[in-house]
Amino acid sequence: MAIKLEGIGSSEGIAIAKVFKLVEPEIIIPDKKITDAVKELKLFNLSVQKTKKDLINLEKISMEKLGSEKAAIFGAHQQILEDPEMQKQVTDLVNNEKINCAKALEQVSKQFQAMFTSMNDPYFKERASDIKDVTNRLLKYILNLEVLDLATISEQVVIIADDLTPSQTAQLNPEFVKGFACDMGGRTSHAAIMARTLEIPAVLGLKTIVKNSKHNQSILMNGKTGEIILDPSKSEIDSWTKQKELFLKEQKELLSFKEKSTHSKDGVKFELEANIGSLKDVDAVLENGGEGVGLFRTEFLYMDSDHFPTEEEQFGAYKAIIEKMGNKKVIIRTLDIGGDKKLSYFQFPEELNPFLGYRAIRLCLDKKDIFRTQLRALIRASVFGKIGIMFPMIATVDEFKSAKKIYEEEKNKLIKEGVKISDEIEVGMMMEIPAAAVIADKFAKYADFFSIGTNDLIQYNMAADRMSQFVSYLYQPFNPSILNMINLIIKGAHKHGKWVGMCGEMAGDQYAIPLLMGLELDYFSMSATSILKARKIISELNVSDMKELVQKALNSETNDEVLNLVKKIYN
Repeated sequence: MAIKLEGIGSSEGIAIAKVFKLVEPEIIIPDKKITDAVKELKLFNLSVQKTKKDLINLEKISMEKLGSEKAAIFGAHQQILEDPEMQKQVTDLVNNEKINCAKALEQVSKQFQAMFTSMNDPYFKERASDIKDVTNRLLKYILNLEVLDLATISEQVVIIADDLTPSQTAQLNPEFVKGFACDMGGRTSHAAIMARTLEIPAVLGLKTIVKNSKHNQSILMNGKTGEIILDPSKSEIDSWTKQKELFLKEQKELLSFKEKSTHSKDGVKFELEANIGSLKDVDAVLENGGEGVGLFRTEFLYMDSDHFPTEEEQFGAYKAIIEKMGNKKVIIRTLDIGGDKKLSYFQFPEELNPFLGYRAIRLCLDKKDIFRTQLRALIRASVFGKIGIMFPMIATVDEFKSAKKIYEEEKNKLIKEGVKISDEIEVGMMMEIPAAAVIADKFAKYADFFSIGTNDLIQYNMAADRMSQFVSYLYQPFNPSILNMINLIIKGAHKHGKWVGMCGEMAGDQYAIPLLMGLELDYFSMSATSILKARKIISELNVSDMKELVQKALNSETNDEVLNLVKKIYN
């Protein structure tokens, strides 16, 4: 008899396949003491080298399939693997207490995980799961257990698991892995973001899929609605096959929107752009009809290096991207490091909550030499196309004015040096802190544009860590308080004739797009693979109707109430 489950639709698409139940080998840690510490540490170090080789390979695979932003996860995993404090503690336990290296590693790893999990901070919570991922791989090598290679799957399957780690997701081949379903996770988890990049369906947060499923069982999965059917009937398979054919037909039809500009049904023009992390990501922007880059995350230049990139190194990277985009606008965010993004060559201060601490523009205004180097490289690259420079994590008008003053100083220095620069550089800011959003009209006197970073704006506004499963229900992009804040930002900018973009997850959400049209957002920046669908949605809606929808939404009381209003227009 068929079993029906419903989770969080996290990546669109319909999968009809067999279940591949991801059952990891049980890791049983021996409790025996050792007599030869030298031999034991040799085993440990050899296992570390094997694990490091895997992580380097995974970083390469991820770079090719998913781009630099996703690949950076494995750079972080290598740092965890080679963390001197963790290695010292394992070595001390082996040498001094004659504990076998597997037991020592388990003990040290659990201590670090428990410490990070207990902290109410997104960076540490994510690091706890990353430590577990790295430790489990290392333990398998120590204990001579099989390290599962999902890249070898050679038949059409849907992977079922408690959760998928970044290292597992990076191995998936979309030719054979037609989707995955997990008990844990949600739309903003690593697994969901990677699924959307790979363009395979994903349903997360199912809670009981592992318990209810069996290996090789038939499965139907809808990554948009979150519906799953195990052991479907023939009529259900036939019905879902038709739905899948319709979905694939719609995907094919979307290609006709590639060369079109973005206009609503009643003729209002919008711009659809993409978020990128490296030069390699530009191909996908152009292939999907992107009208520009709405966010170039420059931190990956720093994270992929073993030193602060020089002015020449940065200039070369910016120039290459700007030239490749032709005459299309490229909005470049200055260094947004800190929080969950660390550097191997820079020691951040110890903070209880680094996400709300020393990061982004706060670091740049303190370490002005680093900031000036980046600004010089950006200003020099401006002559090769259209660019905008934006500052992240701005909380006060004084911060923005201080950052812009440094920009003006470097610009004037370059002019005196006889360096050619564009006279059309726009200088703007990320809107991601509620304190800035509520006085957006004050900032608009000084900034050329705003770009709304909804991921942070939502979690800061709701005082809820979006990575925490315990308060994930508070990650509510359609909550009227969020919509009213976005409305304040857009109205504040337009009052002074400035434009507003959005580069957060919300910009590419099919249910958010009608609301953002009604709120008169100017630029939408999203994953490149979402652009054509967004363009089609916009072409079928009237802005005048969406303004009426927005008025109802702004006066609503709950996230679900707003979502139901939007769903009615699609129905």
